[in-house]
Amino acid sequence: MGMDGSTESEATERTTPGAGDRRVPLIGLVDAGLLVTLVLVGVQRHGTNPFTEPIAALTTTVPFVVSWVPIAVIAGAYATETLTEPTRAARVTTVGWLAAANVGLILRSSGLFDGGSLWPFNLVMTGTGLLVLVPWRVAVASVLENR
Repeated sequence: MGMDGSTESEATERTTPGAGDRRVPLIGLVDAGLLVTLVLVGVQRHGTNPFTEPIAALTTTVPFVVSWVPIAVIAGAYATETLTEPTRAARVTTVGWLAAANVGLILRSSGLFDGGSLWPFNLVMTGTGLLVLVPWRVAVASVLENR
């Protein structure tokens, strides 16, 4: 029995990605697409053309997408309850993105990627990531909640 009185299998069903749920890969792809778009817009606004300098765009994008995917899964962002409950979607996405953004910033600042991570970039990336991911995931949960 879990702390909330649920059996282990009930708790696992609530927190694991919806097994066989065809929506999960699509939602994950949109999540990644939003993050890629966010970074590419930022790269372009700073004077780098992502089409003529794809390596620069990739070295900025990859740390955040690579961080988001496993952290989102661990945080439960693809769990059935998160996909169908707007309040939970907002909470889990916020916590997941704060963790993923920090891991992404650490990776971006490491020797694995060209470039660095100055504090204004950290704030902008974390804040705009929240502004992009949270409303999207709340909208998805609101639509799926009513099905």
